[in-house]
Amino acid sequence: MATLRTRTVRDQALAAKAAWPALATSPTALRNRLLQDLAERLEASQDAILRANEEDLAKAEAEGLAPPLIDRLSLKKDRIRGMAEGARTVAGLPDPLGQTVRGWTRPNGLRIEQVRVPLGVVGFVYESRPNVTIESAALCLKAGNALVLRGGSSALASNRALVKVLHQSFGAVHLPPSLVTFIDSPDRAAVDEMLGLTGILDVVIPRGGEGLIRRTIEVAKVPVIETGVGNCHVFVDASADPGMARKIVLNAKTQRPGVCNAAETLLVHEAWAPHLAGLLGALCEAGVEIRGCSRTRELFPAAREASPDDWDTEYLDLILAVRVVDSVEGAISHVSRHGSGHSEAIVTNDVSNAEKFVAEVDAAAVYVNASTRFTDGGEFGFGAEVGISTQKLHARGPMGLAELTTTKYVVRGDGQIRS
Repeated sequence: MATLRTRTVRDQALAAKAAWPALATSPTALRNRLLQDLAERLEASQDAILRANEEDLAKAEAEGLAPPLIDRLSLKKDRIRGMAEGARTVAGLPDPLGQTVRGWTRPNGLRIEQVRVPLGVVGFVYESRPNVTIESAALCLKAGNALVLRGGSSALASNRALVKVLHQSFGAVHLPPSLVTFIDSPDRAAVDEMLGLTGILDVVIPRGGEGLIRRTIEVAKVPVIETGVGNCHVFVDASADPGMARKIVLNAKTQRPGVCNAAETLLVHEAWAPHLAGLLGALCEAGVEIRGCSRTRELFPAAREASPDDWDTEYLDLILAVRVVDSVEGAISHVSRHGSGHSEAIVTNDVSNAEKFVAEVDAAAVYVNASTRFTDGGEFGFGAEVGISTQKLHARGPMGLAELTTTKYVVRGDGQIRS
């Protein structure tokens, strides 16, 4: 049986690779029609998709899946509409393929241009968010890439339904359905085999928790773009406006706690501490559990004592670690020790402290007087995203169309030879 599974995974990926040139060389208008057709079919297939999702939800609840993961797994009508609108938005974005990044002419007359081209065949390994199936497909297909998808076992029925819609859209524009291949297996060994497909997959992008990302990096023989966990911080500086701080912290923590750009730690300058009890009271009213340092607990006795592990934890839940620090340097030092390189925010009216925080905090996105919840491809104007890259090579931050391309040099001459 293992031999059959290996052949199946490899053959599916080979089929995607064989189909890829048809997409890579296709005109912009065809790829846009594909995405517009996809959007219409998602809306028309809403009932079938929701029935499949209900099957996954029932299984997940019976197995005791955590509430934040249930939320990620759930596909409401508005989320399906959101996927459809995302596909339409991507269709309306400028085509990155063929764009000239830079160009110059050498003294010998050679004209050199660096132009954008597709990455090729992109593998996605992700967990319980079936919307990733459509988001990744819309962006990758617009950027001329074929896909090999391996979603989480908790979302198998939902992903089958979504891939079926994708394949119908390929038929409508006369492109091969193997451009999007779905590894329809709950067996984790299938992931390992997929990660070993050197020469077939050009890159793998994992989306999920720390365990999935770490295992992908350790096992993969294919290049990996790391989409890291989000241990995000909000630092309330001494000069911060209390109303602004309250609004930003509540949004960053409670607007959608189960996502990677939600705040997990609140840092407060000791000079701002007289306002802290009111802020933490508002967070508790919103259902947030507070785990604080000793100084926090003196000011807000309802807080639980924070353990050393709390400063490094991505809760993905209504839990917030809180620490009082003595300076902007203290906040930056804490972020340097415990941050995951995702998104960090400062709330301040001190321009010099804001610029110091921006300059010294090492993260994919750094905010001044805004919520960390904006680290998102849609919010950045990319239409959608395939993940938030926390590494520094190739791509960093929300990955949109440009980040799903690479470049090649095109050199034009009129007979030049090298002496």
